Amino acid sequence: MRIIGGKYKGRIIKFPKGLAARPTTDVAKESLFNILCNRYTINENIVLDLFAGSGSISYEFISRGASEVICVDNQYKSIKFIKEQTNKFGINIKAVKNDAFKFLDKCTIKFDTIFADPPYILENTKNIPEIVFSKKLLNKNGLLIIEHGRELNFDKSINFIEKRKYSSVNFSFFKKKL
Repeated sequence: MRIIGGKYKGRIIKFPKGLAARPTTDVAKESLFNILCNRYTINENIVLDLFAGSGSISYEFISRGASEVICVDNQYKSIKFIKEQTNKFGINIKAVKNDAFKFLDKCTIKFDTIFADPPYILENTKNIPEIVFSKKLLNKNGLLIIEHGRELNFDKSINFIEKRKYSSVNFSFFKKKL
């Protein structure tokens, strides 16, 4: 796993054995950040990374200028690994061990970007947009991105704006409609 762009571009992060996670492929991650960098501002953003796994997306956001990233995952090994990497690189990522849905339910912070990469088989994934927008967890012009498998279709979901597909990786984008 590597950081694709920004301040830490090219750094290799060794994926630990025994971590039950599916890191976003480099091709999909590069495509996602090309979209984000060309259409949105990442610099100084406050980002929430739900189902963070290895933290791959979080490192990329920090490398590209996000001011703060909060990672949430329910696996102890994931949180431990992310904390080790943030200490190693000296970066501003806060790792929280919690169920993503419980975190959203109690969250009072507003974010510029929320990225969610739940297990592709997780049934509650379709509820994430409704939760995020009903709890008003995004700042003005904030963006929700959900990585998911091909079986999910968010076209009719609240505030859906577009979907991008990269092999088996799908990204659905949501933004509050004014």
